[in-house]
Amino acid sequence: MSEPEATLRHKTIAIPESRQQDVLANLLVRRGATVLRCPLIAIKDTPAADTVQQWLAAMIAGEFDDFIILTGEGMRRLEGFAERFGCQQEWHTALAAVRKIVRGPKPVRELRKLQLHADLAGAAPTTDGIIESLQDADLAGRRIAVQLYGSNPNEKLINFLRDKGAEVTTVAPYIYATESEQQQVVALIHQLAEGAIDALLFTSQPQYKRLESVAKKEGLELLLTAGLEVTIVGAIGPVMADYLKTAGVRVDFMPEGSFFMKPFVTALGVLLADN
Repeated sequence: MSEPEATLRHKTIAIPESRQQDVLANLLVRRGATVLRCPLIAIKDTPAADTVQQWLAAMIAGEFDDFIILTGEGMRRLEGFAERFGCQQEWHTALAAVRKIVRGPKPVRELRKLQLHADLAGAAPTTDGIIESLQDADLAGRRIAVQLYGSNPNEKLINFLRDKGAEVTTVAPYIYATESEQQQVVALIHQLAEGAIDALLFTSQPQYKRLESVAKKEGLELLLTAGLEVTIVGAIGPVMADYLKTAGVRVDFMPEGSFFMKPFVTALGVLLADN
């Protein structure tokens, strides 16, 4: 007979949000844990995935002449959506076909990863820089897609383009954390320091960066350090573990050999069973 799974009953486990948060939460709950979900991402995919999918379909269908890329983050998020929707190759082909106008160097770097280049850059890495570069261009009848940053509608740029006779379509592939989410992070830091959380699990570097950033902004750095000292800290794999160690955070465990959610939870169960 196989040994029973180590129980996590009466344990409170904090997990930052991730694309596989539900998978991780369900594995923990099945072992009896109380799961605390933490909003530890400063930038995240827009919840309006259907809207992004429709925009990608329009791009792939050749409905745009120009694509104004305002941020590298936006390009990375669109690439992620295209991968999840199973249209990555078609997305790359569509990108190659349109005139690509970039606000600054970060979108250029993202395009280079796809072996593509920018056709036009802003005179400065700002909205005004984009406007200056297009000031004398004939945009009448041009179908222009604009990747926004966050949920900022960038009315100045959109109005400029429409005033020049362009047909404008926007896409906003990511959002920023809200003030209420920041207060949840503050509450998490206090709970860690109070010893109310048995383990905190990290699956990506931005999660710790967000925790550290909020602590610094709120003057809670010493409290965070104290909280991490009394809490079991887990890393999904060696890259995450090395990052935490470099940041001065003790790593108590990670899965051995297979760096996925189920082995991660199994390793936690074994550790807590021995404590």
